[in-house]
Amino acid sequence: MKLRTYAMFALLISVLLLVGCSDSEGSTDAQEEDTEKTEQATETEAKTISHLKGETEIPENVEKVVALRPSYFDHLLTIGVKPVGVTAQAQYGGDYIPYLADQLEGAEIVGSAAEVNLEKILELEPDLILVDDYTASEVYEDLEKIAPTVVLGASSDEERNDPDFWQQDLMKIAKIFDKEDVAKEKIADLEEKVAEANETITNMENNRLAFLRIREKVIQIYPETTHPMVSLLYNDLGFEPAELTDEKERGDLSMEVIPELGADHIFLQVDSSGGPENYSSIQDSNLWKDLEAVENENVLKTDFWIYKAWGAIGRTQMVEEAMEYVNE
Repeated sequence: MKLRTYAMFALLISVLLLVGCSDSEGSTDAQEEDTEKTEQATETEAKTISHLKGETEIPENVEKVVALRPSYFDHLLTIGVKPVGVTAQAQYGGDYIPYLADQLEGAEIVGSAAEVNLEKILELEPDLILVDDYTASEVYEDLEKIAPTVVLGASSDEERNDPDFWQQDLMKIAKIFDKEDVAKEKIADLEEKVAEANETITNMENNRLAFLRIREKVIQIYPETTHPMVSLLYNDLGFEPAELTDEKERGDLSMEVIPELGADHIFLQVDSSGGPENYSSIQDSNLWKDLEAVENENVLKTDFWIYKAWGAIGRTQMVEEAMEYVNE
C-alpha cells in the first residue's frame, strides 16, 4: 500500500515539473514574441524622409511643427495641419502672410527667413522643423539640435524651373503625416477649377496679359515661364502673353517703352516698400493712361500672387480671383 502511495506521489511530482517547464518555455516564447512585436512597432513608428541635407528620422505622431517658409504654411494647412511656429513676412510689417493669416492665428512668429529666432523655436519644443535651403544654409545645424529638420526645395535647375515642383514638396510633407490621399484630393480639386477657368479664358477674344511688378524705382514685367505664378496664368489658365513678355526672363520696363506693352489685361503687384509711391507716379503719366488695358479698366491689382503660386490654397485663390475679374 505504501509502495503504491509513493508511486502516485512520484508521478504527481513529475507532472508538476513538466507543467512548470512547459509554463516557463511558454513564458519565454511569449516574451520573445512581445519583444519582436515591440521592435516591429518601433520600426514602423519612425519614418525616414530624404531631403536636401540627407535623411532624417521622424517620429510617427508629429504634433508640433515649425515651418520657415510661406509655401510650407500653405502645404501644412492644405492637409489640415496647423504649424505652431512660422516666419514673419517683412513686406507685411513682420506679421503673417495675409492670405493665410486667419488660418495661422495663434501660431508663434519665430523671426524671418533672413533672421530665424532659434530661442523661440526651442521654447516651442517642436517635433519637426521644415525649412528651405536658403535659410538652412545658415542655421541647419542649429535647427537639427532642436528637432528633426527637413530641408525642402529643388535640388537642380531643372526642378527649380519646373512650375509644378511645389507639388513634390506638398507630397513630401503629406507623407510625414500619412495624408497623401488628402494632398492628392486637393491637387485634383485645384486642377478641376483650372480646367473650368481655362475654358472661359481661352475663348475670350482679347486675352493678352501682362503681369507687372511695381517696385520702388522700377516696373518689372514677368516672363511667360520659369515661375509657378506665370505658368499658372499663361500655360494653365490660357492667357496669351503680351507683346513685351519675354519667354524666360523677367525684365525692367522704362516708361518710354510702356506704350509697346501690347496687353488687353494687366495684372500687377505693388511692393509695399516704395511701390505705392512709384505706382501713384506711374498712374499720373499719360503714357500709362493711354494704354488700352488702362483705358478699358482691365487692370487687376493682385495681393502678392508671387507667394500664393507655391501652394494649393494660394493657387486656388488666384484662380478664383482671376475668374471674378474675368466675369465682371
